[in-house]
Amino acid sequence: MGIGTAAQEEDFASVLLTEAEIAERVEALAREIAAQYGDKHPLLIGVLKGSIVFLADLMRKLNIPLEIDLICASSYGCSAETSGTVTLLKDLSQDIRGRHVLVVEDIVDTGVTLRCLLDLLQERSPASLGIVALLSKPDRRRAHIDIDFLGFEIPDEFVVGYGLDFAEKYRHLPYVAALKPEAYAPSGDDNTP
Repeated sequence: MGIGTAAQEEDFASVLLTEAEIAERVEALAREIAAQYGDKHPLLIGVLKGSIVFLADLMRKLNIPLEIDLICASSYGCSAETSGTVTLLKDLSQDIRGRHVLVVEDIVDTGVTLRCLLDLLQERSPASLGIVALLSKPDRRRAHIDIDFLGFEIPDEFVVGYGLDFAEKYRHLPYVAALKPEAYAPSGDDNTP
C-alpha cells in the first residue's frame, strides 16, 4: 500500500481505490465539468475538511475560469455515525447570488449534512447549484441527493484516505481504503465484541 504507517495499514480491510484510479477519474470528471461549465465561470465550494484533496486535484485539472470558496459543516464529530444534527462551522466568504455553484464533496453517505448545506445555499439564490462528489454510498442514503458528477459508487464500508478521515487520521493517504470495523469501533467498552 505504502504512505501509511505499518500500524495504520493494519487498520485497513482493503484498498478500494488506488491513487492511479482516483487520478484517472478526477481527470475525466474535470472534462465532464468543463464541457458543461466552460463558459459559466463556476464557483467551486469545497466542503471541509474531507473534500480539500479532491478539490485541489479537480481544480488543477479544470481548464476553465473558476473561483473557489470553502464551507464547513459537521454531523459526525469523532464518531463513525452521523448524529443527524448539522452544525455550520465555517460559512462562505462571498455572495453566491447569480453564480453557477458546484459543491465539491468527498463522499455522499447518508446525505443529511449535504442536504442541509444545499438547502442553505439554495436560499442564497445561485444561478445554478450542482454537486460533484468523489464517492457515493447509496445504500446509506437518508436524504435525497442528486449528484451531477460522480467519481465512484462504493459499498457501505467506512473509508478513509484521499482527504477522508476517521478522528482526523488517514487524510494524507493517496488512495481510499476501507477500515476494519475494530479500527473505528468504540474502545474500552466491555460489551464491544
